[in-house]
Amino acid sequence: MAGKRKENEAGSSNDLRADVLRVLGVLKVATADQIQRLSSPHLTYRHTLKPTAAKRKEARTASHRAAVNDLRRHGLAVDGGRTRGGEETRLLTKDGLAAAAIELDREIEEMGGMPKSAGRSGASHPMTVNETVIALIRPKPNLNKVMREPTEAVAAAQAAVDAPDGIGTLASYATEVALPVKGTWKNPGLGSARADVVLTAPQAGVPLLFIEVDNCTEEAVLIAQKFDKYARFFKRQEKDTDGIEKPLWRTRWWAPAADEYERVHPPVLLVFHEAGQRSAKNQMARVADLTRHHWQGRWHPQGGYHSYDRCIPIVATTLEELRKHGPAGPVFWRFGRENGQPLLDAMGNARRDAYLARRRQAAREEERRREERMAAEREARRPVCADCGRKFTDARWEAVGYNRDWSTRPSHPHLCEDCQNRAIAAEQQAEADERERQEQERLRQEAEERAVAQKAGGWLSRFRT
Repeated sequence: MAGKRKENEAGSSNDLRADVLRVLGVLKVATADQIQRLSSPHLTYRHTLKPTAAKRKEARTASHRAAVNDLRRHGLAVDGGRTRGGEETRLLTKDGLAAAAIELDREIEEMGGMPKSAGRSGASHPMTVNETVIALIRPKPNLNKVMREPTEAVAAAQAAVDAPDGIGTLASYATEVALPVKGTWKNPGLGSARADVVLTAPQAGVPLLFIEVDNCTEEAVLIAQKFDKYARFFKRQEKDTDGIEKPLWRTRWWAPAADEYERVHPPVLLVFHEAGQRSAKNQMARVADLTRHHWQGRWHPQGGYHSYDRCIPIVATTLEELRKHGPAGPVFWRFGRENGQPLLDAMGNARRDAYLARRRQAAREEERRREERMAAEREARRPVCADCGRKFTDARWEAVGYNRDWSTRPSHPHLCEDCQNRAIAAEQQAEADERERQEQERLRQEAEERAVAQKAGGWLSRFRT
């Protein structure tokens, strides 16, 4: 134990340090509170008897603060300054990022970059990014680890467990991901975009989602300009390892194949946090107006839906609404639509899906009717046995059909198989009877010839005498 303490002076366990590496590997910079809420959500409902909120936070984050301190002593983490609320932040060193890549089972090139001004200016933007990720995941506490807590704490934990699920796990997210309009993934060229968050959770119905976060401090025109970069990135084509040219983003991420009628770009979610002086509602409206040429679809009168071919689905919400309702809440506004929807509905095109479902059903019905019609016509052509009057089976019909090898063609194509067998048996019996008759006739003739010969021989003998 003494040796272990010397190696990890703060006394943290391997599991706790691995939790910290995974969280910081994804978020890049975070507070102990955020690390705890993501990796050990049950601790949120512990230490509820402490007298103040500060004491409760200090108690529930103690283990992860110790783990961060041990990582710092090993050169894997460094101090990242303080938030505007006075909380300490931590971020990984180059070696720490490499260690986190191992924990997350990712290539180092997939880890993303560090956020700008991560350790300066209170890290307000990275903190909002982190809160967005937490609000999307909605980590569920382990009830077995809070059962000994006061009734109110257990009830609160139960409510969190019963609440609608979030989307994905920590491993489903990546932050500060370069989207090169030229250059490479590792060395993007000037004018490239950088996504605040990339979410890949196909098991939850979100194959690929890009997320941009704004504290309502940035001009709407600057936010809109990001979508010009997104559009250039989505249109960039490169040859994949199979030698086929495809959108560059498809060489890195999976998404359902585009159909022949509509090639919609991956969706982008805008999350506004009213930390600045601007109104989130006004920001949304202004950005929607400035990016109309990127997201506006074309009305398809025949199908009764909008086609978003080569458009970018843009969805917006606020961090406050996301925290309150989660991804399943009707708080996501798809630019161009009137009402809020759950995230999956806002990202999709329900009217088009319904139209295509109706068309596929109609095609299936038409195919079924065509098959029934062809079956009826074929049945009308089915041969009938000339003897018993029964219809030929499929096998018999095929057997009496045209065959290049005439030696295998049935001998009685106008009869069913049973009647053919009886006819063949009768023919064989008739042939046997005929052979027997011919044999009897031959034997009779031979007997007559012998009798004649014997009679003639007796007459000749008397004549000689």
